Amino acid sequence: MRAVLIRDLRLAMRAGGGFGLGLAFFLIVVVLVPFAVGPRADLHRVIAPGILWLGALLACLLSLDRVFALDYEDGSLDLLATAPLPLEALVSLKALAHWLTTGLPLVLAAPFLAVLLTLPPPGYAPLLLSLAVGTPALSVIGTFGAALTVGVKRGGLLLSLLVLPLYVPTLIFGAEAARRGAEGLDYTAPLAMLAGITCGTIALLPFASAAVVRVNLR
Repeated sequence: MRAVLIRDLRLAMRAGGGFGLGLAFFLIVVVLVPFAVGPRADLHRVIAPGILWLGALLACLLSLDRVFALDYEDGSLDLLATAPLPLEALVSLKALAHWLTTGLPLVLAAPFLAVLLTLPPPGYAPLLLSLAVGTPALSVIGTFGAALTVGVKRGGLLLSLLVLPLYVPTLIFGAEAARRGAEGLDYTAPLAMLAGITCGTIALLPFASAAVVRVNLR
């Protein structure tokens, strides 16, 4: 399993879908927002949690089409599907590799980018915590969407249409936890809901993704 994870990490780096692409997109979104809404620091402080969460979501979405595409194109996905390693474990490892190369860098960069949006100091810890809890769900849900589009040429748009509705609960509770934290309110309830979504997706979606991959490889 470790070898498969390391291989996926290397593929993600070589394909250009790792740290650089997601972080660059995240930075662009955060930098462009003040130009769009105007130089109003009070407004930036209010919308900062939502903008940071939306930017992280879109940055995760950007690299999902590569989760299975390279393995499918070179035929290694067929070999991995017949390997002694359960396909459910393989799907979980791919989701983990996506989070390590895309979600984790966004979590670490978010507090620095929050400075550009003048996020109030009490909001940094809730923002970091909500992203750390919620971004694994984005990778697991995205892996399920990537499994649905295995073998579909130019399926990036279809993948986005399939995944975005599933991202909505995570976005709502993640942004709400960060917003409440920034306003000095209790954010444990939305954070608990966010943790529940993440645990639920990790428990269920790898089995669904593996079943879909099996069907698409027939």
